[in-house]
Amino acid sequence: MVNILIITHGEFGAYLIEAAETIVGVQDRGVKAAAISPRMSVPDLKASLVSVLEELKSEDGLIILTDMVGGTPTNIIFPLVKDIPQVEILSGVNLYMLVVAFSHRATLGLEALTRKMLEDGQKSIRNIKTMLASQVK
Repeated sequence: MVNILIITHGEFGAYLIEAAETIVGVQDRGVKAAAISPRMSVPDLKASLVSVLEELKSEDGLIILTDMVGGTPTNIIFPLVKDIPQVEILSGVNLYMLVVAFSHRATLGLEALTRKMLEDGQKSIRNIKTMLASQVK
């Protein structure tokens, strides 16, 4: 099963997990959130993430989700995992991506799950007013 780590500014990642589990069901193992806080030093953040990475290490792979490109979560985790095989980093996490991950992490491999999360996550970003107006015609 592919493991999932969400690293975000504040507790956003924990709330995403809670919301996704409400939709898909509780994930008994292999899912963690890490909060980046300005109250923690960079060395402390790195040490904490190294510990979580060790815990989530899996032959099936690990997908790391961050909240924004160029943000502290992405900038801190990338150097720690850039040379580790079977690890992907996706930025711009949204609830739909996480629902897809939870729904398919036991049945899809790392590459296929990564691709599906990216495609479905991007498809979920829509202008609803425009979308619905085009369907009415």
